[in-house]
Formats: sequence, structure tokens, C-alpha cells
Amino acid sequence: MSEKVYIFGHKNPDTDSICSSLVEEILDKKNGWKDVEAKRLGKINKETQYVLDYLGIEPPELLEKVEENQEVLLVDHNDFAESVEGIEKAKILGVTDHHKIGNFRTVEPLYYTAKPYGCTCTIFYEEFKRLGHKIEKKEAVLMLSAIISDTLLLKSPTTTEHDRVALEELSKIANIDVNTYGLEMLKAGTDLSDFSEKELINLDAKLKITDNFKYIVAQVNAVSIDDVLKRKEKLEEEILKSIKENELDMFVLLITDILNSNSEAIVLGNRSDVAEKAFGKNLENNRMFLEGVVSRKKQVVPVIEKNI
Repeated sequence: MSEKVYIFGHKNPDTDSICSSLVEEILDKKNGWKDVEAKRLGKINKETQYVLDYLGIEPPELLEKVEENQEVLLVDHNDFAESVEGIEKAKILGVTDHHKIGNFRTVEPLYYTAKPYGCTCTIFYEEFKRLGHKIEKKEAVLMLSAIISDTLLLKSPTTTEHDRVALEELSKIANIDVNTYGLEMLKAGTDLSDFSEKELINLDAKLKITDNFKYIVAQVNAVSIDDVLKRKEKLEEEILKSIKENELDMFVLLITDILNSNSEAIVLGNRSDVAEKAFGKNLENNRMFLEGVVSRKKQVVPVIEKNI
């Protein structure tokens, strides 16, 4: 077993998961904890790659499973359904997260930091300040990139005053115009041309299990919803395969327009009526338009789970 403590975010990692892992490694080492290593639980998306290329750094190594008693630190998630294979038998030393507490249990006590912020990296920003560590440009760029990503440049309803304060301060440290940099970063993530339909529905997909109701909410960002919908037929074929393979009750694919802050949802499954009830809309050709909806965490998952 590795003597290292592994740090990682959720499967199908987004920018916050990757940046939070890298930032926690930096923070832990500043605290004198040398045997820590950031990992990732999936492919790097184009938005995150934009950040890594900007900094000229390599992504964390891929981690496919952990052995029993492997010491780990979780960031940007706590639900075992979203974590690495073997997590149930790993030794979880700590969690830093901004989501609700899901399917999570440990045998031993641990450090657990959860705050209802727009981004995990906002929590890490406050930890740097609390512990009196100087924030260098590298970690400033990582943290501000994660905040931009998770809050859609502070436009998401998940945005808090803590996120705004952190982004303003980090942009000064990094000497970055967040609007220019942020829009380019977000646009990089909307380039879906290289992805197959199977890859698209798994780019940012989260499995949820509530009251024996098993479903996935996947999300892709776009500058044109219509361009993504041109691939609807093939997307639906892959969604139906996922439903069968994962024994899902429902699969929701959110196509989010980052410029106009709306989403189109493709919903399939034998319990797609749950989505209709949740949003008070009828599906037309397996689709529904969700005006003003951009946040899976705040505007989609809680609404669905209230109607299961």
C-alpha cells in the first residue's frame, strides 16, 4: 500500500474537483504534511485543461481504485457513489466539501469541513487566510478558476458573498482580469466537438441514490444549446444504454447555456414523470426547457428529490 495520503474529488471531475485536490496538496504541505498527493478520478475536461495549460502544470495522476486502509482526503464530494472504487474500506482522514451530506459513513472520527458556498476552493481560500499562509500566484489561479467554474462567473444562484470576496482577492494576487480570463475558460469547456455521445453524457455525470430511487444528472455547458441538440438522437441512444447498464430509474442530461443562463433538459427513464412533477412541465419529445436553471446542486437535484 502507498505511504502517501491521496487527495481527490469526485468521478468525472470538474474544475473544482481538480483544483481543490491540487490546492489541498499545497496547503497540507505548507502545514508540514509532506506525504500527500493529489489524484483524479477521471479524464480532465477542456475547461480544466485550459487552467492547467495557463499555469503550465500537469494534471494529477489517475486513480482507479484504492486498497483497504489507504489513507485519503476527499474534496468536493462526500457521497460514496461519486467516489473511487474501494472507498468503503479506505481510511478517510478528512473531507472538505460544499455539497449536502449524502451516502457517507466512517468507522473512525475525521476532520470534516462543509460550508454552503458556491465552490470548494472558496473554503480553501478561507483556510489559507485562517492559517496565515501566503497565497502564491499558482494557488490563486487554481482557486479563482474553480470559483469561476462552479459559479459561472458569479452568475449561478449558488454564489455566496464568500465566493465574491474570494474571487476579488484572488484575482488581485494572480493579476488576472476575471471576466476576460473566466469567459475564455468557460468557453474552452463548451468545445464538445471531440467528444463522442457516450463521452458527452459522462463528462460531468453524478449518480444519485435516494429512497431506492437511482438516477443520474449529467451536465454539459454550451454557448449554443441547439448545436448540442443536433446530436439528440445519438445522445438518447447512449442515455438509454446507461439506464440499462446502471439500472437507473431516470437519467437527466442538462445542456446549459453559459451566456444566457438557461438549460435544456433531456430526460429518459421509466420514472421520467418525477422530473415532470419536479419542474411542473411536460416533457415534449423527452425535452423540457428550464429558464434560469444553471445549477445542478441547487436548482435540479433538490427539486427532484423533493418529488421522489
